[in-house]
Amino acid sequence: MEETSPLKDSLMQLRKNRFAVAGFVIIVFFILLGLFAPMLTSYGYKDQVLVDRLQPPSAEHWLGTDDVGRDIFSRIAYGARISLQVGFFAVSGALVFGTLLGIVAGYFGRWVDMIISRIFDMLLAFPSILLAIAIVAILGASLQNALIAIAVINIPIFGRLVRSKVISLREEEYIMAARAQGMKNGRIIFHHILPNSIAPIIVQATLGFGTAILEAAALGFLGLGAQAPLPEWGKMLAEARNFIQLAPWTLIAPGLSIMLVVLGFNLIGDGLRDALDPKMKN
Repeated sequence: MEETSPLKDSLMQLRKNRFAVAGFVIIVFFILLGLFAPMLTSYGYKDQVLVDRLQPPSAEHWLGTDDVGRDIFSRIAYGARISLQVGFFAVSGALVFGTLLGIVAGYFGRWVDMIISRIFDMLLAFPSILLAIAIVAILGASLQNALIAIAVINIPIFGRLVRSKVISLREEEYIMAARAQGMKNGRIIFHHILPNSIAPIIVQATLGFGTAILEAAALGFLGLGAQAPLPEWGKMLAEARNFIQLAPWTLIAPGLSIMLVVLGFNLIGDGLRDALDPKMKN
């Protein structure tokens, strides 16, 4: 019987997970929607036609128009670019810095671990959204500063995850054998520790995408994220809240978009966790 590689086996497990496949379809849909927004829409996201304000969904405006006559479908499509970019860059920043700090803390231990762990504890002592609001308030309200704030509040999540994994790995026999052979710490970390810590990092990064998009929407709703006229979904919700009874479609479209994207990443993350965890395999 032909043996399969661990990666191939994990991919096969992932393909069998219907919820993960559904999540993948949702995310691909929004990626394509954002990429091809100029070709899929007849209106720019900034185009205002006051005579068409608060129009319900129709053949001309698939998702209706907002209070200044902007086409909601166009803003949703262009907004997909913003939300996915925020998720990617915020999670990437948190992953890089959190992973490096977690490896250093877990591998070297002692006072290094104590200092880094206390920093993580300080960051985690605050509710994440309140800490993000404080950071943006200091830096100034903008999409870039919101991205930085989201990355910062997610650093300890990756850091503590990697630290715990490194602590369990550093006492393994192959790590001790590498030390006995005189292998330098940097080589041990990047050739043995990090590759064996990848699985939980990938799962957390996937789940972190949904969290980052949700946090960006929350900051946008509070006016601390993307500024007008950028079509960020949270900002769209804030602009439409006064028309919840008069024109509910102005809230349904961005709200449903946020929900679907977060759901998609969560489904993929759960599927990856099941596929990469040996305990979950048959």
